[in-house]
Amino acid sequence: MSVSAETFGYVADLVRTHSAIQLAPGKEYLVESRLLPLARAKGLTGPAAVDSYVRDVRRSPDRGEVTRVVEALTTNETSWFRDSSPFAALRQHIAPAARAQNAGPLRIWSAACSTGQEPYSIAMTLLESGERRFSVLATDLSNAVLAQARSGQYSQLEMNRGLPAAMLVRYFERAGAGWGVKDELRRAITFTQHNLLQPPPAGGPFDVVFLRNVLIYFDAATKRDILSRTRRAMRPGAFLVLGAAESMVGIDDAWERVPTAQGSVYRVPGGIS
Repeated sequence: MSVSAETFGYVADLVRTHSAIQLAPGKEYLVESRLLPLARAKGLTGPAAVDSYVRDVRRSPDRGEVTRVVEALTTNETSWFRDSSPFAALRQHIAPAARAQNAGPLRIWSAACSTGQEPYSIAMTLLESGERRFSVLATDLSNAVLAQARSGQYSQLEMNRGLPAAMLVRYFERAGAGWGVKDELRRAITFTQHNLLQPPPAGGPFDVVFLRNVLIYFDAATKRDILSRTRRAMRPGAFLVLGAAESMVGIDDAWERVPTAQGSVYRVPGGIS
């Protein structure tokens, strides 16, 4: 069972137009697995369910279906304290250095935050290190994942993905069969919809930006544009945290590499060294 070349081409063009994310040939399985629940929700079954669904989307005047297709293909799985090293870097190096050059509340932007585990993990890291004067702006392209992030409601399965037991007890409370974020943690974070192809969201200048595991989906020109816009929304000396496999090499040389042992961290030139 696989989507047709016509279906894949249409969906790839749609996702590229709305998000600049590239779906290369070979990702047909991803299109099928992500769109099959949408097709079934419309009562479509059988081996050609996704092809039928996409044909209906193309004919329909309901642009909401287009949005649902794009969101289905641009939503990524996440977990608490994912990869761990960026949070160690935040605690040990980034937050103290940012605090040394900003006496006011620290402003952190968690871009492409998905269902909220990253910004909540950032806030927990700062609270655990004794930092109280900060705010986290969390953004994503998908309103669907932002709705869950705002709710702060997670299943037991989601809670089991990387959250230490001590953090569970301190920052969450039982909510039916799952768990809910306590007010202390919820108050630190604002969630809002944002497309990285657009100007940065209000709330800057930022002291720290988490832009992890996002740039890998874009071509080189789009990466440069995103990084340039992001840099303009940051303070001199502010820190950018990328995914472990991501690098500025050959993309944007306007950043200073931060020699930390944890993750891929860069700095806007200027500020206090």
